Amino acid sequence: MFKNKAHTLFIILGGFFITNALVAEFIGVKIFSLEETLGFSSMDWTILGVEGLGFNLTAGVLLWPVVFVMTDVINEYYGKRGVRFLTYLTVGLIIYAFIIVYCAIHLSPNGWWDTLSGVTDDPATSLERMDVAFKKIFGQGLWIIVGSLVAFLVGQILDVVVYQKIRKITGESKIWLRATGSTLVSQFVDSYVVLIIAFYIGADWDLVRVIAIGSVGYIYKFCMAILLTPVIYFAHHLIDNYLGEPLAEKLKMEAGL
Repeated sequence: MFKNKAHTLFIILGGFFITNALVAEFIGVKIFSLEETLGFSSMDWTILGVEGLGFNLTAGVLLWPVVFVMTDVINEYYGKRGVRFLTYLTVGLIIYAFIIVYCAIHLSPNGWWDTLSGVTDDPATSLERMDVAFKKIFGQGLWIIVGSLVAFLVGQILDVVVYQKIRKITGESKIWLRATGSTLVSQFVDSYVVLIIAFYIGADWDLVRVIAIGSVGYIYKFCMAILLTPVIYFAHHLIDNYLGEPLAEKLKMEAGL
């Protein structure tokens, strides 16, 4: 099996794709300020009448642009079937992971670990109840999980369709157009779907506020999609060198059918 470079590459790309998606789901519980992380004052935008908006993002956005770049790379060499297979597999594994986590947070904690193991001399790092902290971090709301999975699934399917549509028009040229274009379209939908399900349907937020916050997230994703375009060319260069020109061209031709 590992003598076949095409199969080996698919396993490597698929493993990296699934890992990034899973990690993004679990670290997404943290909200961070992009401006303050970079050492700038926080923005104070007003969008659709919603004031005080800035780049306050979930930590998961650090990895989602990478997931969509991986989608385009896999799409280029393995086509719609390859991406759809990995997308459905990833959704199944994320659901499985959350089931295991759900079971873990309902286990009865050991007394010493819960009340003593987190206590330190520094009040800033001391935790009185480790089990509460564990549940707070891993026990994300059901609507957030549902919203995230639906947005991921819809975004991935849309990315594949747009990518292949542009590819049929441009042929094998203009990799940047089909890769970046498909990502911008799919990320646009992804940015709003997850918030509408998680907070408009699940938490009774005003739709205007949800759209305003989603717009800030999309601005970030839009910028990242543009900045990551050179990475796609670099990835193509590495893969073409690994596969060799005949095999690389064969895979690309079959992927476009």
